[in-house]
Amino acid sequence: MASNRIGRINEEVQRELSALLREVKDPRVGGLISITNVEVTPDLKFAKVYVSVLEEDKAADTLKGLKSAAGFLRHELGARLNLRHTPQLQFVPDDSIAYGAHIFDLLSKLDIPEDKHDDNAE
Repeated sequence: MASNRIGRINEEVQRELSALLREVKDPRVGGLISITNVEVTPDLKFAKVYVSVLEEDKAADTLKGLKSAAGFLRHELGARLNLRHTPQLQFVPDDSIAYGAHIFDLLSKLDIPEDKHDDNAE
């Protein structure tokens, strides 16, 4: 039962943080940023936020900007969510989207001959 509650809290925190990213005024936090996953601890003290940045060369600066804005984001999250504790936010880079695109490129470059099935001959 508790894991279901934590799952709902994870989704809600992810949704609210995605909306709040547009309000961050730090110039390092710009471009296409996606929050791919959020893992909140069962005691609601900490939240690990997985962030994917489209421009890989700006990912380190974006994470620094998000860490700098963590206090603002936590305050706004506390105002929007009805939780006993507002978790401390820890931002972690997530390269799963880039990894998926890399795998897709590798698969598209494979030269696999098509099987020709003749239904009449067996």
